[in-house]
Amino acid sequence: MALAASSSQGWKWRQPSVIPGFGLTLGFTIFYLSAVVLIPLAGLGIRSAYMGWDDFWRLVTDERLLGALRVSFVTSLAAAAINVVFGVLVAWVLVRYRFPGRRIIDAAVDLPFALPTAVAGIALTAIYAPRGIIGQYFAPLGIKIAYTPIGIVIALVFISLPFVVRTVQPVMEEINREVEEAAATLGASRFQTVFQVVLPGLVPAILTGFALAFGRSFGEYGSVIFIAGNIPYVSEIAPLLIFLRLEEFNYAAATAIGAIMLLIAFTVLLSINLIQVWSRRRFGYVS
Repeated sequence: MALAASSSQGWKWRQPSVIPGFGLTLGFTIFYLSAVVLIPLAGLGIRSAYMGWDDFWRLVTDERLLGALRVSFVTSLAAAAINVVFGVLVAWVLVRYRFPGRRIIDAAVDLPFALPTAVAGIALTAIYAPRGIIGQYFAPLGIKIAYTPIGIVIALVFISLPFVVRTVQPVMEEINREVEEAAATLGASRFQTVFQVVLPGLVPAILTGFALAFGRSFGEYGSVIFIAGNIPYVSEIAPLLIFLRLEEFNYAAATAIGAIMLLIAFTVLLSINLIQVWSRRRFGYVS
């Protein structure tokens, strides 16, 4: 046993951990993360630094790249916002109601995790193409879904829905229904109970789910490439430009685009961490 200090109780004996091997497991964790995550990302940053600021700025301010980043950002933002609304509704139904087929619906939420993204893209394209099952009804009205930003949003909604549902669902399960009953007893309407009692406690989880959905959508390639149409300045996404630059053996441009997307990914992760810190202070909730 080790001797530890306590500011309020003086010295006391500290029991050793029941599970041994902290040093070994910590070393393996650092080694594994370094080999799989940190070293490749560091290589991307080093390769970008070799280009020089002038060349890097010229590559990242290319009009086609800015157009692709704008398409990726706007469609990802729209998909994440849509999933905030419908993801919360799906989580509400799964938590608050018991009905036949509930487990099937619950399992279907995780389908985008298991389904290859390319398969999802092909399926969505077949459905929303001008002659597809759904697209054929919009074509006579002059509404084109596939090969437009609308199709991109649909694909991103499909692949990012689980991030919102699975973030909000466990928090919703922990909400004490007695609080809702107390609000109703005090004269609150159902609308007031939902928006003034239930939703405030879900805000940290909703914001975290939104950030995760946005981050996942921004870097998506497989499910979008088939339905996007890939028209420059219209429906071309940033990950596609990386692939095109690699095919052209323009490694500098591909590295520059990758560095920008890496910076955006770090920004999203930072926002998620800030949301978690704020939620712990504000609601005592850990997401």
